[in-house]
Parts: sequence; C-alpha cells; structure tokens
Amino acid sequence: MDGEEHAEEADEVDDDGQDLGEELDEEHGESSESVTVEITGLSLYTHHGVSDAEREVGQRLVFDLRLDLGESDATVTDSLEDTVDYGEVCQLVALIAQQRSHKTLERLCSTIADRLLADYELEGVWVKATKPEPPIALAVDEVSVELWREADA
Repeated sequence: MDGEEHAEEADEVDDDGQDLGEELDEEHGESSESVTVEITGLSLYTHHGVSDAEREVGQRLVFDLRLDLGESDATVTDSLEDTVDYGEVCQLVALIAQQRSHKTLERLCSTIADRLLADYELEGVWVKATKPEPPIALAVDEVSVELWREADA
C-alpha cells in the first residue's frame, strides 16, 4: 500500500490561517456551535386515531424528537440547568400524548411541538409520531407523521 493513501490530509486554511471548516461568529471572531438534543423510540400507549376503536382501545405510538437548542452554555459549564433535561422532556411528551385524544397524528405532533417551544428555550423542534401497527387492511410496516416548527423570533 502506498503510504500517501494513509497520510492525513491537512486542514484547509484561509489567508489568515483560519481553518475553513470552522463556522465563525462575525461579530466576535469565534467559532459558533449549535446543540441538538435527539430522543428516539419513546414508546407510549395512547388513545389517538380516527376510529372509535383506536380512541377507546388505544395503541402504541413511538415518538422521535429533535430539540434545536442553538448555542448552549452546557458545552462549557457541564450543567443540566444550561441545557434541556431529556428525561423531563420525555415525561412532558408522555403527559401530552396520554392526557387527551386527537384524531390525527398531525394535531398530536403540533400540540407537542407547541408545548415544547412554550416550556423550553428552543430555536426549533421536530416531532415524529409513528404507529407501528396502523389499523389498515394492507401490509404496512408503520405509518408516521413528522412536523418541524421553529420558535417565534
């Protein structure tokens, strides 16, 4: 094997020696970063759906969430108070999903997104609700609805 194939590539830099891979905060000349908290596979027994049977008997839904925090002091402070407690978020989503029934997953995702944006300092939130066993007469692995909502400026 050629030794050049395994040589690490040098980082590209501009005329001032700044790494071109870093995103700059123009005002302060510092790198900026954005933190996203992702929760996948939150499985809850709920009572959502168009049919009476779905609302009365219930079914399992699986939730995936992405919380866009933007910049987070927790990257420096290592403090839970400077970020979002994902355990608390899971409890809130469970409460919302189980306290009342919606006919559509779209409305359920919207309700969850609104509450998360109201309760936490987020730049945006993505909510996905999946029915792993949808009540349809055809073979389908799952049905899901995704919703992305940005915080009001």
